[in-house]
Amino acid sequence: MTFRAAVRLVWFLWEALVISLNYFLTAARAPKATRRLARAAWLGRSSRRHLKIFGYSADIAGYLPKSGLLVSNHLSYLDILAISSVTPAVFVSKAEVRSWPLFGWFATIAGTVFIQRERRTHVGEVNREIEIALAAGALVVVFPEGTSSDGTDVLPFRASLLEPALRGGHEISVSWIHYELPDGDARNEVCYWGEHSFLPHLVNLLGKKSVHATVRFGKFQRTTDDRKELAQQLRAAVLDLKLKG
Repeated sequence: MTFRAAVRLVWFLWEALVISLNYFLTAARAPKATRRLARAAWLGRSSRRHLKIFGYSADIAGYLPKSGLLVSNHLSYLDILAISSVTPAVFVSKAEVRSWPLFGWFATIAGTVFIQRERRTHVGEVNREIEIALAAGALVVVFPEGTSSDGTDVLPFRASLLEPALRGGHEISVSWIHYELPDGDARNEVCYWGEHSFLPHLVNLLGKKSVHATVRFGKFQRTTDDRKELAQQLRAAVLDLKLKG
């Protein structure tokens, strides 16, 4: 472990304590009717604090959604911090994240909707949770690729989690995320995919000088009631954001 990584890890743990106290003083005490929104706001505050540890900077472009469904490509656990730092949101995440050290607990108290993708029957339960969050006025973020990648391409989108947007007529937005490192390979040292293990990956990333992100947002106009066709259209919209210079 480098000296920079060690110092930042201590900083990271200190911030974890601070935001935990903040959670119990704010979001945990919010009325049940507004608790999801309070949790999303807490996550946004927490993300801004923790991103500083990574020497994070970002170029943000486009329309920032405040509610409805946001569909994005997926590269890293930093995606959650990058998006929530600019617009409070509820995230849909794979169930394995719940077991990650510290991150899993924060994801849970932030109101993350966890999905067990190997259980097809679980998709219906997750969609009901998404509907509840959308009805409460929250912005719900889904990563329809179903997994993270190195960002070389945008993987095909799965249609299973798009049903709530179709049924409820909620606004749909898209986003595209890209990372750069001045002293490394972002495809492997920021992007979290393949055989990476969480803690070694995190410690290595903490040792990097800085992380720069490009996050582009865009409105999406739905023209179909077919989930599979909608998934294809959304992927095309995300790819359009990628191609914008």
